[in-house]
Amino acid sequence: MKIQNRQQFLVIMALAAVGLFVGVNFIFTPLQGWWSSRSAQIRDLRAKVKDGRFLLQRETGIRGHWDDMRTNALPPNTSVAEAKLLGAVDNWSRSTGVEITSLMPQWKQEDTNYLTLNCRVETSGDINSLSRFLYELEKGPMGLRVDSVELGAHDTSGQQMTMGLDLNGLVLAPN
Repeated sequence: MKIQNRQQFLVIMALAAVGLFVGVNFIFTPLQGWWSSRSAQIRDLRAKVKDGRFLLQRETGIRGHWDDMRTNALPPNTSVAEAKLLGAVDNWSRSTGVEITSLMPQWKQEDTNYLTLNCRVETSGDINSLSRFLYELEKGPMGLRVDSVELGAHDTSGQQMTMGLDLNGLVLAPN
C-alpha cells in the first residue's frame, strides 16, 4: 500500500472512530434513555387507564360506600358527637354485661375536611361479655374504627378479664 493511500486510510479510520464515538455517546445513549423513560411513562399511563376503568366499573359500589360513611359519621357538633359515642358505648356495655372502668375521649383535627374523636375505653368482664361487646361495636353502623385491643386475664378460667380499646370516630366537615 502506498504512503498516500495509507494516510487517507488512517484519516478515514480516525474520522470513523470519532464519528462512532460521537454517535454512541451523544446520539445513541441519550436516545436509548429517552426511549426507556418514554416506555416507562406509557406503562404507567396504561396502568392508570386500567385503574380508571376499574373504578368506573365499581362507581355505584364506591358511591354507596361513601354515602354510608357520610350518613354514619358522627355529627359535626363536637359535644353532640361525643355524647353520641359515649351513649353508644354505654348502651353496648349494658346490653353485653361489660363494666366500663375508664373512658377518655380526645379530639384530633388532622385535616380541614374531618375530625376524629379518639377514645380510650377500659372494660372488664368475662371473655363472653367482652367478645360480645366487640361484636356489638363492630356490627353497629356508627363510623368507628378500632385501632387496638388489649386483653388481660386476672384468673386462669377467664372469668375476670380486662380489655383496653382505642376507638376512632369519624366526623366529616359539613360542605
